[in-house]
Amino acid sequence: MKGDKKKFLLIGNYFFPELTGIGKYNGEMIDWLSKNGYQCTAVVPYPYSPYWRIHSTNYYRSYWYKKELKKMDHSAPAIIYRCPHFVPSIPTGLKRVISDLSFVISSLCQVIYLMAFRKYDYVIVISPCFLLGFSGLLIRLFKNTKFIYHIQDLQVDTAHELGMIRWKPFIKLMFRCELAILKNADYVSSISDGMIKKIKQKYDRPVILFPNWVNTDIIYPVKEKISIKNKLNIPLDRKIVLYSGAIGEKQGLKDLLDVASNLHFRKDINFIICSSGPYFNKLKKTVQDLKLDNISFIHLLPIEKYNELLNIADIHLVLQRSNANDLVMPSKLTSILSAGGLAIVTATATTSLHNLISNHKIGYIIEQENVKALTTSIVEIIDTDPIEIKKNAREFALKYLDINIVISNFLSQVMSVS
Repeated sequence: MKGDKKKFLLIGNYFFPELTGIGKYNGEMIDWLSKNGYQCTAVVPYPYSPYWRIHSTNYYRSYWYKKELKKMDHSAPAIIYRCPHFVPSIPTGLKRVISDLSFVISSLCQVIYLMAFRKYDYVIVISPCFLLGFSGLLIRLFKNTKFIYHIQDLQVDTAHELGMIRWKPFIKLMFRCELAILKNADYVSSISDGMIKKIKQKYDRPVILFPNWVNTDIIYPVKEKISIKNKLNIPLDRKIVLYSGAIGEKQGLKDLLDVASNLHFRKDINFIICSSGPYFNKLKKTVQDLKLDNISFIHLLPIEKYNELLNIADIHLVLQRSNANDLVMPSKLTSILSAGGLAIVTATATTSLHNLISNHKIGYIIEQENVKALTTSIVEIIDTDPIEIKKNAREFALKYLDINIVISNFLSQVMSVS
């Protein structure tokens, strides 16, 4: 496919240089497409995740539109259009809705401007925010562009299940809007079998599996870990239990505090929470109030240091609340597997996440919100060090999750029926 000059437009609510989650994947997708000969444009907000504030380097320009060029080695630069939007410092349910709507409106203005001067072969809209799908439909209608609707998170379902939005008429309206997009997109894709099943329950149509990926050349197992521990000021005799990622409604981090309290007597076990955002400092204060000196905090690290952090962890925690079942495939899991990490994942037996891990023997699975099970699993792993699971994890990442394999497979499915 290299050298193909088809033009892609990405519209999404998260983007580079955000270090985690959907922003990371959107940025990597544009990088990969550009390096492989495609002409790429992105309509995105100023970076704000996971801190829920505009990154300091962009703060004073974020009130208006901005054009950027993202330079690539040996290829044309990607064109990035930054759009202003409201970013609440405390993202309550209502404020999240207002934030999304502000970007939907500002990005729509940018899209209309681009439609007047440019023609794209494909427009990829990333949900969330799901309402951005209407921009994709607009381009499809007036420019005869193929519209790909990629669902990273079933946003309305998640908000409804977690009780983030409780006004039923509004929820019903959002479900109707979502259905209209699903019915009219040229292609719909999502990141897991469980998500695909739920999408088809909303509207029975073909849905392409387009899982999250990892760059296995950047995230990989490191044998020499002593120097990394010294660099991070971690005692060599300590076993590390790492939680790295978002702190919010979907994560059951209260259980982690209870487990740390239960294992306070184990002086050889330290817990590290690597995150940022509005709930980060709140969680730190809670830990201080509980006097849990076996928990340390680290802010999110750039990709070149992230691999080191992953490799010093003896156990990785992938925690979700029980009412988030199969609505989200944890994005952090791809990096953990690529680093050959050993993950404890909370998942119910009927979910695709549970099936994936159990079928390939790439991690430990426990019931959500079960402090006793989590405590027992941590002790068992620390005391036995199951090497085979770590080996399986790396092999799975190389075979199924490598960025080159995942994006190439996706494009072959889309372009074969174009």
